Amino acid sequence: MATMSHSVISLLLSFSFSFFLGGNSATFTILNQCDYTVWPGLLSGAGTSQPSTTGFVLEKGQSNAITMPPGWSGRIWGRTYCSQDATGRFTCATADCGSGTVECNGNGATPPATLTEFTLNGANGLDFYDVSLVDGYNVPMLITPQDGTGGGNCTTIGCATDLNSECPAELRVVLSDGVERSVACKSACEAFGDAQYCCSGEYGSPNTCRPSSYSQFFKSACPHAYSYAYDDGTSTFTCTAADYLITFCPPSDSYAETRKPHGQRTAQEPSVWVDRQCP
Repeated sequence: MATMSHSVISLLLSFSFSFFLGGNSATFTILNQCDYTVWPGLLSGAGTSQPSTTGFVLEKGQSNAITMPPGWSGRIWGRTYCSQDATGRFTCATADCGSGTVECNGNGATPPATLTEFTLNGANGLDFYDVSLVDGYNVPMLITPQDGTGGGNCTTIGCATDLNSECPAELRVVLSDGVERSVACKSACEAFGDAQYCCSGEYGSPNTCRPSSYSQFFKSACPHAYSYAYDDGTSTFTCTAADYLITFCPPSDSYAETRKPHGQRTAQEPSVWVDRQCP
């Protein structure tokens, strides 16, 4: 679902709704329930209107409400273990966007990063949303629609499980700042660069790119999140006329991560991103 490239991220949609001017704006409330500070980053899709910010800080317990313009598409993620050096350059140990500032200014997240992805007012006026672990994982995240419609497919989704402590050793990103700790979990594509994990080359189609033991590690823990590039059937959700709550580190009892059946996407329903391969 999410591209593995962090230097140049393709933000073309599989169906282009960037010209769509109908619909209403949506309020995204971003809440930090982690025991540590999170710096959310935002990246807008090509041709869509920009929100008022592309990055900010949330201390423990803080939230920020952002108005997203009609037809907005983009990604929101959390950066962790951030600091500013003596020259004023801002960097983060996980999901850094490389801008050198708190604002990401059009840059995407450096993998590994848990991503939330949205296309608002898409096909048939629907919002499409997902949580993606295709670029790896760094922080638990949930998307909760508020006041929207859409039946069982308009529901809370995400990855509330802390995967950093459970991450396979070969995928771990370790931070040593006096105490060595696992702070993120790479995707197999990021870790090994193999075409079979990246869904590239001869594996660049849904028929040839299949789940691996590594993607199944993510899927078993977070069954409603994208675990590899063609994991569409159980990972894309839709709402109509909703606002959204995005929560970092939700309480473990706030979301039962059991597989819930819901309809497959039809041919007219877009994936949120078209480029989901490694570079």
